Amino acid sequence: MSIRIVTDSSCDLPQSMVDELKISIVPLSIRFGDEEFIDRVGINNDQFWERCRNSSQLPETAAPSVGQFEEVYRRLKSEGATGIVVVSLSSGLSATMQSAELAARAVASEIPVEVIDSQNVSLCVGLIAVSCAEKARGGASLAEVATHGRQLVPRTHVQGALDTLENLKKGGRIGGAKAILATALSIKPIITTKDGVVAEGGKARTRGKALQLLIDKLKDAGPVERLGVLHAQCSDVDQFVATVRTVYSGEIIVGEIGPVIGTHAGLGTIGIAYITAA
Repeated sequence: MSIRIVTDSSCDLPQSMVDELKISIVPLSIRFGDEEFIDRVGINNDQFWERCRNSSQLPETAAPSVGQFEEVYRRLKSEGATGIVVVSLSSGLSATMQSAELAARAVASEIPVEVIDSQNVSLCVGLIAVSCAEKARGGASLAEVATHGRQLVPRTHVQGALDTLENLKKGGRIGGAKAILATALSIKPIITTKDGVVAEGGKARTRGKALQLLIDKLKDAGPVERLGVLHAQCSDVDQFVATVRTVYSGEIIVGEIGPVIGTHAGLGTIGIAYITAA
């Protein structure tokens, strides 16, 4: 029995971890005006942020096609997979999960596919995918891996400190966090997810206080069994990771925020993604 894990490029996982656990990533696409790029294939994070700096227009993201998922499912079957678990970007924020599910139906006679709605973003998607991949590597069945992943969803949380509100203003995908848009630009908002959409998680008057608020939220979360730090080209990320280590002793996965999440969160965003203990 060989169960393989698929996720999408919103996961913001380091490539080294993706390779080690043999996680397959289906990329979303990024559009700057008339130019379209495939995330993690036709454009990397450095190129994306450079384009953002030089463009007055906010880029747009598009979900993968059904065909992209079908292609990956069939490739994994040809490599010996007997079942596939997909961990998707929140269905409340993207049509990515819909494509994954339609593709699963299309290949149902060839290989069983279970699709999990992470109801979250960025490294939260990644942390669930990693945990599922580890479970699969340990010999768990398709049903066991899928059940494990779904049980992690309500225990997986993200807290992100934005450095700018401009991207959220322009992008329009702020969901429950609309109230923070009227806040003075000097305020550093904290965003989180609730019921699969973006929500306000707090606010602070300086970046330093915003980062401390993230640490305080982590302390209040109770026992944490897995954690990641996500950032959008932040020069202070090493210092922040060091602070996180003072309250969390386990492995810390550091992931760069890529184009999918970066389009809406903006340069300078830093945050924590974590799974609380059962």
